[in-house]
Amino acid sequence: MQSVAQKVMTSGFSLDLSPLKEPLAFIRLLEWVFSIFAFATTGGYSGTTSVNVQCHGTPSEEIKAHFNYPFRLMDNSYSVPKCVVNETTTTTQYLTGDHASSAQFFVCIGVFAFLYCTATLVLYLGYQHVYRESSRAAIVDLLVTAAFAFLWLVSSSAWAKGLTDVKWATNPVVIESLLEVCKTGINKCSPGAVPHMGRLNASVVFGFLNLILWGGNCWFIYKETPFHKTPNQPADAEGAVGPS
Repeated sequence: MQSVAQKVMTSGFSLDLSPLKEPLAFIRLLEWVFSIFAFATTGGYSGTTSVNVQCHGTPSEEIKAHFNYPFRLMDNSYSVPKCVVNETTTTTQYLTGDHASSAQFFVCIGVFAFLYCTATLVLYLGYQHVYRESSRAAIVDLLVTAAFAFLWLVSSSAWAKGLTDVKWATNPVVIESLLEVCKTGINKCSPGAVPHMGRLNASVVFGFLNLILWGGNCWFIYKETPFHKTPNQPADAEGAVGPS
């Protein structure tokens, strides 16, 4: 018996967009789009948080801390004035926390989901006859889709928790409370600019939307497998009449 890969190699590519009218291919197209949104809104992000510090007898100074993906915050430094009389020296402080594992795991799942969607869309639209003729293709597709649904659940939950920790660690109020120069009554400190994280909030939403899409698509793929039993056809009403 030829494998699916061998059948694809030996049969010609024939583009047919009609499967997009069916849930199987249409949902896979949505998965392809939303997987791009998921990893694109997370990877490449950069933000800035700040605190205003006014040493005694000097003008107020805005202290900025920059951070970016993959959110190893303890590697992002910022300079804080020592607030010593007749000195302009600064100390180097660092943001707290390392949330790279959850962010990179989320992006990794998004990238692999995008690649798998690309491959299966080529199969659906270019080799639909191979997919329909081989029960093995549908079974493998079902198993991989179910696995991705589970991975979206895990990665989205982990990244949602990681994003909450990133927001806390980059909150100007939290940073201000950790600065030694702000703990004395002589110097004046106030929270500065809050980092814009709408893009990261959207990434979490896209992650859970992918969970719904991949989980729901399992049913439509299951219908293509031999495990799905179609209702029995009604018996022929015109049966032969037995001898009297």
